[in-house]
Amino acid sequence: MTNDIKQKLEVPNITPFSLSSPEFLRNPYPIYDNLRSNNPIYRGNSFKYPGWYITGYEEAVAILKDHINFKNRTPLPQTSKKYEHLKNIQNDMMLFKNQHDHKRLRMLVSKVFSPSVVEEYRPYIEETVNDLLNKVQNKRQMDIVTDFAFPLASLIIAKILGVPSEERNQFREWAVSLIETIDFTRTRGTLVNGNDTTMLLIVYFKKLIKKRKQAPQDDLISMLIREEQHGDRLTDEELLATCILLVIAGHETTVNLISNSILTLLNHPEQLRMLKENPLLIKTAVEEFLRYESPTQMTARIALEDIELNGVTIKKGEQVYIMLGAANRDPKKFVEPNVLDITRNLNPHLAFGYGIHFCLGSSLARLEAQIAIQTLLQQMNHLQLATSDLQWRKLIGFRSLKELLVTFN
Repeated sequence: MTNDIKQKLEVPNITPFSLSSPEFLRNPYPIYDNLRSNNPIYRGNSFKYPGWYITGYEEAVAILKDHINFKNRTPLPQTSKKYEHLKNIQNDMMLFKNQHDHKRLRMLVSKVFSPSVVEEYRPYIEETVNDLLNKVQNKRQMDIVTDFAFPLASLIIAKILGVPSEERNQFREWAVSLIETIDFTRTRGTLVNGNDTTMLLIVYFKKLIKKRKQAPQDDLISMLIREEQHGDRLTDEELLATCILLVIAGHETTVNLISNSILTLLNHPEQLRMLKENPLLIKTAVEEFLRYESPTQMTARIALEDIELNGVTIKKGEQVYIMLGAANRDPKKFVEPNVLDITRNLNPHLAFGYGIHFCLGSSLARLEAQIAIQTLLQQMNHLQLATSDLQWRKLIGFRSLKELLVTFN
């Protein structure tokens, strides 16, 4: 390939935009389309986050499954002595591990998140959903995020971990603090707060883990303590980091999935009516919500070697931003990608990632969303948006509403 052609690929006619602008947060999809139409692998050197922006589906899959030439990004600079507790915990998290270290941790943890194990949580999820809806039934209005999705996710992951019921509500504040530490928009203040929160979580889970070692119960921590693969077990540090990771992961994806799904349905009344009339569509509907408004919008990798992909060369050490929300609307992969279709059957979306880093808690997130959305539609009639002025959190890695006010009868 000639230099002239390479230059054309790398410097296309891109409309200027900011990943944290209100316009982008409100609707990133036209910008994704603009990037993809020029080149699905675009080098954004003029952006606040310089690196390669991947908006094509096949290109995203190629990078996500290539753990030889690409590695997960380092959570925090290894040379920094700041935020020591947060850095040490993140270093032990499966989320930031690569190759053999990641495979080993995943094998030890994956059994406790298998679909069959997750299905055992169905009665508690149903009970919790009904309790939360009963609290707002007579108010005729609610905030889907604060009154429903967030407490649901908090209570479920805390219950699964084995946290006593009277202590579960504090997980909400912890989760909000920690998710901001792994987003690309994190600030020094965010990291300071995250470090303080991590210290609290370390103290809390050390005590709880000690109790479960002395007296195991039917909960996730006890299962992780018992789990062994070929004579290998989680170290105390890995067990601690896994518990804290689950506080983050158990909240953000599920909260965003439920909230975004309800918003999407309210913006598509014909699809809402179809789902109410045919509840059996809930599984394909949730998959379509995951594709259409992906809870996680972006993940990142670092090139380990110079590698050529689609005629451009990504050099060793360069950042690669994989826009999952863009890949899930690639017209080369999905028919009418900007159309919501809850009956869509072939739906190989990337909302939970792809390859060895595929989201371990995807089965749990799916089950929570299916139960939450279906029950809400059954119990709340004439569900409507209370305002069209929607506010999105300033997170560029996640599609996350600050609130979603609705009314109902």
